[in-house]
Amino acid sequence: VPVPRLAGVTREQFLRDIYPRRKPVVLKGMELGTCTTKWTLDYLSKAEGSKEVKIHVSAVPQMDFLSKNFVYRTLPFDVFVRRAAEVKHKEYFLSEDEKYYLRSVGEDARKDIADIRKQFPILAEDVQLPEYFEKEQFFSSVFRISSAGLQLWTHYDVMDNFLIQVTGKKRVVLYSPRDAPYLYLSGTKSEVLDVDNPDIEKYPLFVKAKRYQCFLEAGDVLFIPALWFHNVISEEFGVALNVFWKHLPAESYDKSDTYGNKDPTAASRAIQILDRALKTLEELPEEYRDFYARRMVLRIQEKAYRDDYG
Repeated sequence: VPVPRLAGVTREQFLRDIYPRRKPVVLKGMELGTCTTKWTLDYLSKAEGSKEVKIHVSAVPQMDFLSKNFVYRTLPFDVFVRRAAEVKHKEYFLSEDEKYYLRSVGEDARKDIADIRKQFPILAEDVQLPEYFEKEQFFSSVFRISSAGLQLWTHYDVMDNFLIQVTGKKRVVLYSPRDAPYLYLSGTKSEVLDVDNPDIEKYPLFVKAKRYQCFLEAGDVLFIPALWFHNVISEEFGVALNVFWKHLPAESYDKSDTYGNKDPTAASRAIQILDRALKTLEELPEEYRDFYARRMVLRIQEKAYRDDYG
């Protein structure tokens, strides 16, 4: 299913007509500042100079967060930008066609959120962040640079976000939160790495997940509602920026969450309680355990499922 593309959407239209529907939309022609024309390879490498950045380096295009098939390395920003733009490297860590990926983090990644205004202040001056939300809802602005061909694993975030494609092209495949049962989840991530040619023997239910897709070009902004799964391929070397904001009241989120991907505290508590309930069921023989487990599932469906999920 193609993701709808809309041009010239004002803040008011977005908040009134699009936001409440909680579905992905590509917004075209948004005012983003001079970054879309200014951020050439030369400009980027000069603007932030040789400050050190921590990057993902992968020998294969498909990055897998579960098996960790990549390594973390540190490079001066200008060196990293030039390497990420090359296809074959004279200097490399793993192989001459390795891929690079930068996801900016705060000064202390465990405590501080990513904010382009703090980590890349010179580049931040070229950006006009779309503020289609209240100032106090702002959570983070994440600066990203990817080699051509790099694919990020399928995952969800617990906050709403705009994926702003500043330069280059991306393909984004999305799945609705209601299709979570078919995505073989491990935490917030899907085990199905290759969404184009999935291993159907290993992941038979994956074919039931409805696939949404869009292609982003420089200046396009994709609205990804919280809990929507997304898988991103950089079709070209490119620079992107995410803006995450809080859709729920601030106290709903985990205070130690710097990435915007820890489940809301009430959800985490509910899962812990469920784990305890399942442990308690183990005290019963199999036949009883099966009977009461099915009754629990029905109760959860009755009490907590939405009935308008057609």
